[in-house]
Amino acid sequence: MQLIKVINAVVFLSSFADGAAVKIPRSSSKPQKLADPSYGPIPGKSPLYSTYQGKTPPFPANMTDPILPIRKGKPGVDDIVWQNLLSAEWAIFSFYQQGVEAFNKTSFVEAGYSNTTYDRIQEIRDHEAGHLRIFQDQISDTSLKPGACKYQYPFNDPESFLVLSTFIEIASMAFLTGLVQIAKLPTSQGAMTAIAAVETRHEVWSLMDIWNVNPFSGPSDTVFPYPNQILDLTNGFVIKGSCPKENPVYPNPRQGLPSPTVSPVHKTLTPRSTVAFNFTQNDDLPKFKQDYQYYTTFFHGSWNITMPIDTKDWPEKQIISVKIPEAFESRGIIIAVVTDTFGAPTKATVLAGPAIILQQSAELGVKVAEII
Repeated sequence: MQLIKVINAVVFLSSFADGAAVKIPRSSSKPQKLADPSYGPIPGKSPLYSTYQGKTPPFPANMTDPILPIRKGKPGVDDIVWQNLLSAEWAIFSFYQQGVEAFNKTSFVEAGYSNTTYDRIQEIRDHEAGHLRIFQDQISDTSLKPGACKYQYPFNDPESFLVLSTFIEIASMAFLTGLVQIAKLPTSQGAMTAIAAVETRHEVWSLMDIWNVNPFSGPSDTVFPYPNQILDLTNGFVIKGSCPKENPVYPNPRQGLPSPTVSPVHKTLTPRSTVAFNFTQNDDLPKFKQDYQYYTTFFHGSWNITMPIDTKDWPEKQIISVKIPEAFESRGIIIAVVTDTFGAPTKATVLAGPAIILQQSAELGVKVAEII
């Protein structure tokens, strides 16, 4: 019997050995099989997560339903953090999967990009599928493992897809460095750091190969202390009512803050320039008291700077204008929040945001702001 199991496993895994030839059925009928971490190709062992090329979603993304707990007991110490990450990863994977399905190699070549661009997009998609499996396996079998929602993204051509890809990779790097601070187990912290390193590789490829800019951010990337606020931005891609009813609240805990768009007042988002935070949802506006001082706190690198804002015309004027601190270096990313307390010392003091501003190149930063 043991020999038969081994043979079946070898046959199953060998079917993925030649990524270009893989034919993977789309099925969500047996998600409980995924509760077994040894089921299917294993990230780091199988070449599926690096070499598969095809428009069909790779394993485990061909099974999108939630995975129910298989035993009773207390949840794992870091289960909530991993549930949040898995829910975010479904949104990220689905973005790349939609790009793979919408375009082909010719699409990017005709748009002026390298003839390897589509291959890299497929490879990143494969990595994200591997992240799905890693995150599923990190959640204990006493907790639910969230399934996929349905998603819609604001791209309609290769360029807008690549711009949005740049934003998603930036956001991934930012929320992962934040979640490392929340995770309690050293093994969880190490795994998240390793995943963040892969997301950094994706972003470096994008900046160098697609946008032809220097990818170096300076001595430190931006540290943002409230990663769930960044995770919540991915809810903007979710089609309302499409998530499995079994899924937990995402992110957990969720503040549900108003999310502004960023507009450059003078066609640039560099330090010393004035930016406008626009709020377009009338039923989802930050609330400001009269005769009370509010602020925008800008996080950059490992520190932050706070600037006062004028809210006397709120809400008739649903725009907050503020100058990006001139002390910042024009590299990396800036993450900004609207707060009622100087320095935004706790997540409860954040009233709106975050807004993520790419610094390099300045032209690319404006493109990202226009599409998000």
